[in-house]
Amino acid sequence: MDESSPAICVLTSGGLDSAVLTAEVLPQYARVFPVYIRSGLRWEEVELYWLQQFLHRLRDGRLQPLTVMGLPVDDVYGRHWSVTGDGVPGCEAAWDSVYLPGRNVLLLAKAAIFCALHGVSAIALGVLEGNPFPDATPTFLSFMERALSQGLAHRLTILVPYRELSKPEIIRRGRHLPLELTFSCIAPVGRRHCGRCSKCAERRQAFTQAGVTDPTLYVSSA
Repeated sequence: MDESSPAICVLTSGGLDSAVLTAEVLPQYARVFPVYIRSGLRWEEVELYWLQQFLHRLRDGRLQPLTVMGLPVDDVYGRHWSVTGDGVPGCEAAWDSVYLPGRNVLLLAKAAIFCALHGVSAIALGVLEGNPFPDATPTFLSFMERALSQGLAHRLTILVPYRELSKPEIIRRGRHLPLELTFSCIAPVGRRHCGRCSKCAERRQAFTQAGVTDPTLYVSSA
């Protein structure tokens, strides 16, 4: 390990992309800070449980303890499905149906303040190829990087190393990891994937396309 290498903050959700990303940056940095931000979304307790299980299994001295911060959105989201659980996008819904307005705006702002206070110079996100959301575009992230650096008087780099990769490619890269401890569902049943929401459908399809056995326990088979 290069002890002079900088530290990095990884915005973690417990899903496949950020889990694999966290594991892959470990050899590159002296300290890796996984950060989870609670926003009052209905799946967060389950998501956080599985994220903690996954990070525990990595067992790497460079991995810092998980930092959990709060940034509620229920006051602005109101009766949005992500808060109430009513009208959760199902298996047949389009990928962009799971858009959460301003999600990356909020996450990056909070993570940037954390970085400025802890001397961390980079934030990594698991943004994938074809992400259609306006706060995940290269233009937005470039503007955000400059704005945060200026507003905090702390030079920050926003990294999206998976920008050119698909979810099946992420699964193949991380097939040696405990992917059964990742969590993608937006309508969990207990601590299990529901098997009926659009995120479960996306997860199933990605494992199939990757040619990797899906270790996920779904409540519903359809």
